[in-house]
Amino acid sequence: MKRERSRPGMPLGSGLLKGLLKFEFLLPAVAAACLILASCGGNDPKPGSARANVATTVPVSVSTAERRDMPYYLTGLGSVNAFYTDSIKTRVDGELTQVNFKEGQFVNKGDLLVVIDPRPYQVALEQAQAMLFKDQASLRDAKLNYERYKGLLENSGAMSQQQVDTQGSLVDQLEGAVRTDQAAIDSAKLNLVYCHITSPISGRVGLRLVDPGNIVHATDTNPLLVITQLQPIAVLFTLPEDQLPSVAQHMEKNTLEVDAYSRDDQTKLAAGKLLTIDNQIDQSTGTGRLKGVFENKDNSLWPNQFVNIHLLLEIRKNSTVIPSAAIQRGPQGTYVFVTKSDSTVDIRPVTVAFTQENLSTIASGVAPGDVVVTDGQDKLQEGSKIEIRAPAAPVNQPQTAGTQPPSPATTKPAQSKQSAGTPGK
Repeated sequence: MKRERSRPGMPLGSGLLKGLLKFEFLLPAVAAACLILASCGGNDPKPGSARANVATTVPVSVSTAERRDMPYYLTGLGSVNAFYTDSIKTRVDGELTQVNFKEGQFVNKGDLLVVIDPRPYQVALEQAQAMLFKDQASLRDAKLNYERYKGLLENSGAMSQQQVDTQGSLVDQLEGAVRTDQAAIDSAKLNLVYCHITSPISGRVGLRLVDPGNIVHATDTNPLLVITQLQPIAVLFTLPEDQLPSVAQHMEKNTLEVDAYSRDDQTKLAAGKLLTIDNQIDQSTGTGRLKGVFENKDNSLWPNQFVNIHLLLEIRKNSTVIPSAAIQRGPQGTYVFVTKSDSTVDIRPVTVAFTQENLSTIASGVAPGDVVVTDGQDKLQEGSKIEIRAPAAPVNQPQTAGTQPPSPATTKPAQSKQSAGTPGK
């Protein structure tokens, strides 16, 4: 073993002293590392790795796909219109002597509503009748003279032809006067009828616009009252122009049903029938107008009310139906999580035909009887372990063991915020 020679100028033992100083500085770092390892490892160094290998079980809610008849609706916004609206005005001038209706009253066709003072028109009728009586007397005298003149001309020639012709013309003039008097009588009688205003339709009277004693004129711009027919009542609504050909084809086969819903689209107000489609499309909106008729026996619809319209186009037989909450969307399209017998899930791409309220009709990807996940998808990926949550028991009715998950035909699945991420691998 060779001894290390010290370099010139270096004191003896300086190398050994330097090594001892380095070892002294490393002691705290080594001690700290040992403490950290002791605290992390404990008595058993294996549990950390064991926990990493345990699969997490995700609690989910499920529903079974069903085969059933599914109604296909078209939806649009609509406005209620009275089937008939009549603004009642007067045709004659005069004072209102009777107002026989109350605000909001339902009146029938032919009911007396307003009476205008008929006395001036009764006097005019009597004058026309008197003038007719006078002209009829003159006509009878003229006819007698005409017959005499004709006899004198034919028998003795004591009367000239000119006198006979003049008398015949006078008879014609008086006949014209009699006809004029008869027309005046008819006009006076008609004015008497106009003094008694009756309801032209059956409907509901609006707010009163006149009072007894008011003087009304035929030239007034404001009506005396407004009557709206509420039974039946009409609804005008719009649909996109692309849907109109399909609606027209189904109208030729049968009468289409129309349902009116409240503004929040939650409460059904009335059911009716589709009457017709408008004859043109609005170019500014690209929509066509349609008209539905409702019996409205309970007066749930009022003119100018905004409603949501559901037009039943057809019933699609034997459709595969699942809750809409089961549908997930990602970059590759729509998919669902389908449960398997080993309590894991499989990602299944699906094609959605259409969605009505909280149910979706599946064209492909899911078969009747498949169990799909309706809640808890945000924590799932391909092959995830799941635990099915039991459905909530009805109020005042205990839940029995072995209860089956609710079907979409009988329950409405809860709509939860779900992640629309890419399906896990």
